[in-house]
Amino acid sequence: MNKKLILGLALLVLAMGAVAGCGNNKEGAATNSQPAKKVLKVGAAVVPHAEILNFIKPALAKDGVDLEVVVLDDEGQLNPALAEKQIDANYFQHVPYLDSVSKEKGYQFTVTAKVHVEPIGFYSQKVKATGELKEGAQIAIPNNPSNEYRALVLLQKNGLIKLKEDIPDFKATPRDIVDNPKKLNFVEVDAAQLTRSLPDVDGAVINTNWILEAKIDPKSALFREEADSPYANVVVVRKGEENREEIKKLDKALTSPEVKKFIQDKYGVAVVPAF
Repeated sequence: MNKKLILGLALLVLAMGAVAGCGNNKEGAATNSQPAKKVLKVGAAVVPHAEILNFIKPALAKDGVDLEVVVLDDEGQLNPALAEKQIDANYFQHVPYLDSVSKEKGYQFTVTAKVHVEPIGFYSQKVKATGELKEGAQIAIPNNPSNEYRALVLLQKNGLIKLKEDIPDFKATPRDIVDNPKKLNFVEVDAAQLTRSLPDVDGAVINTNWILEAKIDPKSALFREEADSPYANVVVVRKGEENREEIKKLDKALTSPEVKKFIQDKYGVAVVPAF
């Protein structure tokens, strides 16, 4: 009986050791596994914003951030989506546009990084030089306040019109034109529809993202903004969240030398790095 008791105790000790060993292996496996990535949802316009974000996905993944790029049919909904916490950040707009909608809607947003400029340009399917524009030519321009001002300033810099001085808040309409030698007629069009309007007008001032999306060669612009444009496209987050670790990693990746080269190689004159 003693021998049987001793044998039983020995087997029990071995069994307990095996269980403990399995527990230690599980702990070791958990310790050696990678920590879960933090999901970061960023709303973006299709071109070039979403393309640039998709380019940095692998770098962010290595840095522990699972970047989810959110593209909406109506990019005008990207600010409401940010306000309603459907996304963590957005990247599709410049500061004058952000300021204008924030004043209207009361958004509490802040800018965390300047990434690129899309020089707005003047395009035409009917003339090859501004000197060919006839009196009374029809010109399409964006109908949102900040881009309408931007378009009119571009036309002024190229000698087609003159605006009254001291226009505040990046806002102007054709009513602010004080000199119009060619008596140009202006048609205010939703920015997303400007490329479609080209066959029906003598010329149009169009944002480069819509030109790229419509597969139009940006080099075909008769003239465009200079690279020092104040309309840099920015990363926007809710106030108070600018110091989140994931946001800082996003900004660092978007303003890296690799992204600068990607932008220059892929878009040429159509998109200019702003960092």
